[in-house]
Amino acid sequence: MTPSPTRRSRKRTPEKPVVPKRPFVAHHLAPRHEILSEEESKRVLEKLGTAAERLPKILVADPGLKTDPRYEAMRESGENLPGRLVRIRRPSATAGEAIAYRLIVPSVGGE
Repeated sequence: MTPSPTRRSRKRTPEKPVVPKRPFVAHHLAPRHEILSEEESKRVLEKLGTAAERLPKILVADPGLKTDPRYEAMRESGENLPGRLVRIRRPSATAGEAIAYRLIVPSVGGE
């Protein structure tokens, strides 16, 4: 069978509807994250007696950071978040509240 000489039109891909961006609402099981100022970060590192590089890391694009109400304002203002510390507060049955610290690192996409 030979191909027909008439050209077939290309099928148009339907345009995707624009979905409005929903505001972030933290889940009740997500622990509170608090981005520390540079002065607070220095005090915490002195108290812990360690270097920031030795702390566990958290990506700057991690959704848990959105639980801090100042996060979006910091990102929009262009504030440099990588290198800052984050305090994560989790409820604990034995201690009442467990506090962990993380170092914000840039994500692979270059944020």
